Formats: sequence, C-alpha cells, structure tokens
Amino acid sequence: MNLLPPRPTAALVLADGSVFWGHGIGAAGTRVGEVCFNTSMTGYQEIMTDPSYAGQIVTFTFPHIGNVGANREDIETQTSAALGLVLRADITEPSNWRAIQHFDAWLKGFNLVGIAGIDTRLLTRRIRDKGAPSGALVHAPDGKLDVDALKKAAAAWPGLEGMDLAKEVTCRQTYGWNETVWEWGKGYGKLASPKYNVVAIDYGAKRNILRMLASAGCAVTVVPANASASDVLRHQPDGIFLSNGPGDPAATGEYAVPTLTELMASGKPIFGICLGHQLLALALGGKTRKMDIGHRGANHPVKDLATGKVEITSQNHGFVVLPETLPNNAEVTHVSLFDGSNEGFRLTDKPIFSVQYHPEASPGPQDSHYLFDRFVDLMKKHA
Repeated sequence: MNLLPPRPTAALVLADGSVFWGHGIGAAGTRVGEVCFNTSMTGYQEIMTDPSYAGQIVTFTFPHIGNVGANREDIETQTSAALGLVLRADITEPSNWRAIQHFDAWLKGFNLVGIAGIDTRLLTRRIRDKGAPSGALVHAPDGKLDVDALKKAAAAWPGLEGMDLAKEVTCRQTYGWNETVWEWGKGYGKLASPKYNVVAIDYGAKRNILRMLASAGCAVTVVPANASASDVLRHQPDGIFLSNGPGDPAATGEYAVPTLTELMASGKPIFGICLGHQLLALALGGKTRKMDIGHRGANHPVKDLATGKVEITSQNHGFVVLPETLPNNAEVTHVSLFDGSNEGFRLTDKPIFSVQYHPEASPGPQDSHYLFDRFVDLMKKHA
C-alpha cells in the first residue's frame, strides 16, 4: 500500500486491512461504503451527484480531476449522492470559462469527503482482480487517524447486496418537470408546447434524463419510487419512464415489481434505464446478480444487435440482468463488448424496452440519444 507520508490527514482502509495513506480534500469526516472506480476523463460533478453512486466511494482513474472547476449547472441532484472520492494527484487548478468555484470548495459545499495522493492504479487493479471491496475513508485535518477503528467499520459494512437505496434518493413528493437540455449560449431552456405526457418513476433519477425527455417534447411528471400503479396511471400518461438508481434491484423490487407488473398490463409504452431496466427484468420473472467489478465510466462499448452499430456509452451499475432468465417474449437488443453482459432488451408483444446504460450522456458521449426518439415513436404509435 502507500508509504506513510510525513503528515497524513486522510486514509482509505479496506475491509481486508489494506491502508492507503494520503491527504484530505473536500469535507472533513468519515464515510464507509463500497469502493469502486470510474474511468471517465471529465464530468466529475455529474458523477459525484449521480444518485446511482449512493453507498459508494468513487476512485477516479483519470489523474487530472478539477481542471474545469465547478459550476452550478453540471449537477444531477441538489445534494451529493456518492459518499466520497479517491484521487491520484492534488485537485487541479480550474481553467475553464464556466468555472465559478474551485472543485475543493465545491466538495466542501456538498459535504463530500476525499483523499488525494494515493496510488489509484494499484487500487484499481485491486478492485479489478478481487472485486469491489468495502472501505472506510476518513479526512481528519488534525491528522488523528484511527486505522483499527476504520478497519472494523469497513469490515462491518454489510455491502450493497440486499440494500434498497432507491428509497434514500427518490423524491418525497410528485412534481412536474419542463426544463430542456443545455445549449451553447442559451443555457437550459423550457418546454413550451409539450406533445406527450410522461410519468417518470424516480428510483434515483438524474436531472439530465428528465431534460432529455422534455427536449423530446414530453411534459414530465416525476413520482416517488414507491408510487403505486394507480398513482402513475391517474396522470393519464402517454408513456412511462423508469429511471436509474442505486442499490440492489431485488431489494427495491419488493415494492417496485408489483407496480411494474400492473403498468406493463396497462399497454402503455415503457422505457427503462439502469435500475429501471433491472426492475423490468425482475417484473418479467428474470433475475439479476451482483457484478464483481461493475461498469462505471463514459467509454463503454455496447453493440446494438439489430443494427450492428457499436455505441460508446456512459455507465454506472454494479448489478446485471441475467438474459437466460428472461421470458421468450423478451428479446435481447444490446450487449457489452467488454464482458458480453446484457445491456438491453425489448418485449416482442408490448411497447416496452430498456437499456442498462445511461443514454442521457451526463457525463459521456451522445451516441445513445436515439433511444429517447424511440420512446417518443412508441408513444406516437400507441396514442
């Protein structure tokens, strides 16, 4: 592990006793959760505020974090979602015309704990070879670091399997959304003349997903994760969207699956992503499992089996759908070119489809924006 620096103010301690020493960044405090890595080169604000990272400490494999500073626009939730972050180098000084704040100050404002100065290549290889470990991250400006207590905290953390974290990050009440995507020289816009009415079930929805729906002409009504089918259908939606989110889909499925079973029977077009994709699979009688590493980054190749095209996608998930457990009317549409895992399916007898990745590209490439058009086409066809 890292050699002990002269005056460490932070440490990351894994459940197996491995210790990574460094200096603290962001807020002071201790966070305990799953340690994962993200391979994105930019978009760190979006990553740290992505609700799908609830319960996780994010290791950035890219060393220059902070170079575009921080602003008020590039966030996916109003509060932090990830637990903390791990960096190789000190936070880079900002050099971007949109920057209004140093990234370290932004971290403090969002109460995010971080460590810098550790060997992230070593940590990433550890995660790659042995799976994502539990870890305890502490930033103590006074240098008082109780490694034994941190090791015990990491070992005692139960892990993401069995955790329903959607209930922690979902909205508390229903609300409307009409903000459209950011445009150069204009910022975010407003949808003036909606063509379709969409209900989005919020399992941990990112703002840019809602913006993509609005930009596609959809007036969006966002409902909590535990909304019933009648709660959804009383809004008379043209289509139903199932958002991303954190945690174990089997745990969230305890209350989500009965709702989705009713919604699928309604005949309404349904589009799911990430956790929404996994919950749809469970509602169809399929199964999911925890991945050893997971997919996290903005550079994951996915093949569309219908067209043969390869999309570069933004991903953040630690569970995966087992395609062999899906029913005969579920056709696999997308696969990962990294490991062959399932990345999407559609129903052959209903206007329902879903993907595992994040097509809204926040952060990430825009190769998958066509999926929102596909959803609109389904609503047009089944109007």
